[in-house]
Amino acid sequence: MSSEPDDPEVVARMRTAHAAARGALEAVLDPQPPGGKAPEAWGWRGRTLGQPVTGQYGPGWLRVVHSPVSKADGKLWTGPEDAERLVPQQVPRPRLRLVHQWTDGGDAYKAELYDRVTGATMAPQPVLADALRLPGEWWGGLRAALHRLSGVRTERTAVRQAYLERAMPEYLAFLDGPVPTTPPMWSTAHGDLHWANLAGPELRILDWEGWGMAPAGYDAALLHSYSLAVPETARCVRRELATFLDSDAGRFAELAVIAELLQSAERGDNLEIVHALKQRAEEVWQRKASHA
Repeated sequence: MSSEPDDPEVVARMRTAHAAARGALEAVLDPQPPGGKAPEAWGWRGRTLGQPVTGQYGPGWLRVVHSPVSKADGKLWTGPEDAERLVPQQVPRPRLRLVHQWTDGGDAYKAELYDRVTGATMAPQPVLADALRLPGEWWGGLRAALHRLSGVRTERTAVRQAYLERAMPEYLAFLDGPVPTTPPMWSTAHGDLHWANLAGPELRILDWEGWGMAPAGYDAALLHSYSLAVPETARCVRRELATFLDSDAGRFAELAVIAELLQSAERGDNLEIVHALKQRAEEVWQRKASHA
């Protein structure tokens, strides 16, 4: 999740679109607590807006996505529907019940009605700020989910080889030696596995826009990188997801993720973990050399 956009026109446009979606899907806002104001969950720069609703399927979550009409048919646009069709239900996530699409001039919108998730996300933002203590059953469920997901057959791509070839040498140039850019293995990944996309106490994985093929270990590496501001939790991630991280493929995935997040810092994102990302890249690089 992200903060409410600074641009009031974006805020007004997305709230209007959400109201239109509720009308089309015969859903009403479900304030939490009763009598209060329904919470808003904003996506990056106001691209999405989600709120709790009640409708024909009972308690639900209605998420509205915006895109220019010219880009309303790409990977991010079709990701949730593709996941509903192709990812086995043993990978725990809210079911996608209804989809409604429309255009307004040069703007395209898609409304996605999901089952309501019980509990809450692990953090309000992707970068973890406070230590988490999660039961072994939760971690076991996450490991099983990532294993099942890794074997899903798909033509979708979460991370492109061309991107790795361009970004890794540029953003990991501070490392001692040429950085490899070809993963030892590829597998299917969620592609955006951070703490704001993980719910509990009953594990649910949210936001399936960008899933697809990525370097093996990518999801575990991403979750670990987003944990680096809280060393206690980062150590826990390394321990609990060692089967994905403690290998040549896992070390490559960490370097790929770090390059990606360092690039995003140039846009003002993830600034609080830039130093930790570089420090971790050097640690992984040394371990990679020792296993060569």
